[in-house]
Amino acid sequence: MPMKKKTKARASKKASKTASKRKAAPQRAPSKPAAALKLAAAHKPPAAPNDAKTAIRKLRAQLAQAQARIGQLEASADTDFLLGILNRRGFERELHRAVAYIKRYHASGAIIVLDVDRLKPINDAFGHAAGDEVLKAVVAVLLRHVRASDVIGRLGGDEFALLLWNLSETDARAKAASLEQTIDALGFVFNGRSVSAGASAGIAVLGPHAEAGRALEQADSAMYVRKAQRRHET
Repeated sequence: MPMKKKTKARASKKASKTASKRKAAPQRAPSKPAAALKLAAAHKPPAAPNDAKTAIRKLRAQLAQAQARIGQLEASADTDFLLGILNRRGFERELHRAVAYIKRYHASGAIIVLDVDRLKPINDAFGHAAGDEVLKAVVAVLLRHVRASDVIGRLGGDEFALLLWNLSETDARAKAASLEQTIDALGFVFNGRSVSAGASAGIAVLGPHAEAGRALEQADSAMYVRKAQRRHET
């Protein structure tokens, strides 16, 4: 019996020592990487909800600016820088569109090709600034005598073309004669000298079977015939 009590006492004492060791054992500190992640997460600023919208707005603004610039470059490529009307490239583009429309919808129209007379002598005698003034005056006449739906272009040098909608051949010839008379009446004074220019015009009618290039050639040929006639008239 005394032996059993001694064994129980030893077991009890051992158990109490184990329990005290468990209570006294310190808790394991978290690993450094885990602690760093928790600290970074605690100090990370919240994401701004408007950042994406702001970036999208900036991109849209940049795109609009780029598109506007492209439009300006395209317009300048089709515009005569001196006179502010279409150049040959721009006029031929509009002529092709008009011919396609006329063929599809059975509309009508006409082309007038107009050449300014005596411009070279004016340039030679008074300089190109004087010639530019004459060209600007001619364009002002053309703009006053066409409708908003009509098209004016400078084919090059002193030659212009007009695309006129819904005109018969008789109407087109009358319009060409009227433009000649109005431009003939223009007067200029350079270095104290009074000078005049004048113009010769030829036409081509646009119908369902018209071809843009061919029609422009016909009007141009008619203009040269008219220029020869005017030389003999003076």
